[in-house]
Formats: sequence, C-alpha cells, structure tokens
Amino acid sequence: METIAYINKQILTAVVAAENGEIFELEGYGAVGMSADKLTKLIKTDTCDMPHGSELMMLPHRRPIVFNVSRNQFEVMEFNPYDPKEKIYPVGVFNSPGYVNQHVCAYDDAGIKNPLPLFSYGAVGFGKNDFRSAAILVDTEPRQDLRQMPRDGVIKGVNLLKTKYPDNRLVRHLETCALQYGCPAGKNFFLGRYEAPLPASLVCNANCMGCISLQTENNLCACQDRINFIPTPREIAQVSLEHISRVKRAVVSFGQGCEGEPLTVAKAIVPAIEMIRKKTDEGTINLNTNASLPDHVKELCNAGLDSMRVSMNSVRKNCYQAYFRPKSYDFSDVLRSIEIAKEKEKFVSINYLNCPGFTDSAKEVDALVQFIHTHGIDMIQWRNLNFDPKRYIQLMAEAEDGGKPTGMTVLIKRLSREFPKLVHGYFNPPKESYAR
Repeated sequence: METIAYINKQILTAVVAAENGEIFELEGYGAVGMSADKLTKLIKTDTCDMPHGSELMMLPHRRPIVFNVSRNQFEVMEFNPYDPKEKIYPVGVFNSPGYVNQHVCAYDDAGIKNPLPLFSYGAVGFGKNDFRSAAILVDTEPRQDLRQMPRDGVIKGVNLLKTKYPDNRLVRHLETCALQYGCPAGKNFFLGRYEAPLPASLVCNANCMGCISLQTENNLCACQDRINFIPTPREIAQVSLEHISRVKRAVVSFGQGCEGEPLTVAKAIVPAIEMIRKKTDEGTINLNTNASLPDHVKELCNAGLDSMRVSMNSVRKNCYQAYFRPKSYDFSDVLRSIEIAKEKEKFVSINYLNCPGFTDSAKEVDALVQFIHTHGIDMIQWRNLNFDPKRYIQLMAEAEDGGKPTGMTVLIKRLSREFPKLVHGYFNPPKESYAR
C-alpha cells in the first residue's frame, strides 16, 4: 500500500498565474484537483502529458487551492508565499478533444459574483519536465488535431469552393467559421476530411446555461455568433454532396455550436436529406440535437438520417431541466425521440456533458447505467462541460442530490464492464464503423 510519504513525493507541482497572466510553478506546493467538494492531490501516475493543442487558462478573481507539502495539508492561497505582495490566481487546462476531465482545477470563489467564462477548467500540474493533465483519453482519432489543419490548406479550399459555389450562403457561413472562429469542423470541410458541419437553425427551444452561441444573462459572453439565415435544402445538399464525394467514410452533421436547435428547421432539413439520398447512399448523415421534437426525429429518420447524437448533462429529469431549461418541450420528449431513433435502427449516441463531482456522483452513475439498459444507447461521446464548475455543482445540488463522487475512471470502467458493446469516444463515427 502506498504511503503518504511516497504519494507526496510523486505529487505534481502546483501551477498558478500572476496578475499579468504569467504562469509559473509554485515550488513546495502540490497541484490539486477538485470534484465537487472533494480535493485530490495530483500525482504523475494518475495524470497524462498535457495533450497537444490544450490551453492553460487563468481563473480570474479566484484563489488557488494547493497542497502544502511540508505541512501535509490543503491551503487556499491569495498571495505568492515567496513574494507576499504578488497576488496569484488558479490555472486550469482546456484539454484538447478526445480527453475527458478526471478533476477540475481546485479554486476558492467565496465572495465572487460573476461566473467564469464558458470554458472547461481541467486540473493541471507540473511534472519533472512539463505540464500534466488530470484527464482520460477516450478518442485517439486526430479529427481535430490542429497540426493537421494548415491554414494555407484551409484558404486554398475556401477559394476553390467559393468559385465552385458562388451563390451558396452556407458555404460563405462556413468560411467565417473556419477562418474567423477557427472552427475545426469548418476547417475539415474545406480541407476535405472527416466531418462537415451543416448549421441551419436560427433559434433554439432550450435556454442552456452554457450555450456558446447565445447568452443574455450572468455577464456571460457567447463564444461565437449564431447563423442568421436558414439555408435552403439545395444549399444544404450541395455542401453535403461536395463533402461526401471527396471524403472516404465522410460524415455530415446538422447541429453545430454556431446555431440553435436543428429540429426547429426540419422543413429545410428533411427535403435536404431526401435530395442527398436521391444522389447517393454514401456518407453518414448525422443529427446533433436536444431531441426535443419526436415527430420531427421520425421524419428525419424516414428521410435517410443515419445517426443521432443527443446532448445531455444528466439522465435525471430534474438535473437535465435545470441546465437545459426547456422552453417548449419536456424530458419525456427527449426519451421518446431516442426510442424512435432506436426503433428505426439508427445509431444513437449521447453527448454527455461531463463535470467531475456531478457526472461521477453515485446517484447519477446509477441512473446512467439504468438509462443505457433501458434505451440501448450505442455510444457515449464524452464532452467536458464548458461552465463554471462550482456554480454548476451548486445548481445541480439544488435540483437533486447526487451523492458523493465515485471517480471518473471508476465510472468509465463500470460502463465498459456492464456494457461491453458501448462505444466510448468523442467524435461522430462514420456508419462503416457501426458494430451491430
């Protein structure tokens, strides 16, 4: 059994930021991760090299929680112990796609009113030579590896398709996504690889706490502008057929970060899918959705939809509704949509928004196991929740008690054991890889 002395020897060094944003190690103090109110020392064997493309972020106005090695205790710090006049701030990591957080950055926010910006804040520390993340690798596909997305190649693709489709507004919109916002999905479309986005909806029938394209409260800013028109079925079909024609195992997906809920524009999407399927059976047509409108889900399935990914922060009604805040639908509609898609033999994933301390809480884990048993979900796409972790934990506790955290690694291992055919990943898979 590992002794306290051995664990303390393995602990990563705490990473903090100065007021000017400079990030540095805090010698003599260990890095700490947080899951709800549970604090964990970060050690090398339970962490991984910080993934390429990840970003370190200072948490403004908060105070870091560190582990004082000499005193063998956790401490909240406001000033640099080696320079008492210098204020210090916590540092978290926004991990690259394919990695799920085991813990979030440990911080104290007593007296702070404004929530953190809409990012995920994974726990991070410094090892012998480099930064290390408290994260689990769930998808090795390099679909959004920025090293494989040269800007020159993206610009070349933009110019080519601008000439080929001069009047297609959706192509123009995706140019903005790729070049202005740096959207990996938009870049992949112009590079002719993997998955192409098909944003189509101006509005949403939910009011998600962490919506990245529309925010009107809590001093939060949306990360990007929402599409401001509904593409015609022809515009959608042109983009889809262009991508499918030049990409092996291509995926095209409705439901993107730059739009509302795609089911609200089913009148445009259904005929677009029919147009695509009249031309080809190739390619995977996917729907990323809140699954709020079961009748429209049925229409899309009948038109030729191949797969559906349903965004959920929780499989418990009270917690789901506290985060998604549905305007015109109920949790039962989400479940009915999943049932319809499975009846139609479609591949169904849940886009599971992960926050350690809640997602791995005892009651949420038990509910998730029962949910998978009941609905026969094919895949979990693990997403790190882009929201202030402490505010989120408080919000969920007010909705329904979840119990103590059991650990993200324990959760994923349990699911793998109980559901050996369940796929764990991050990206929408092509239909060629479906295991039936």
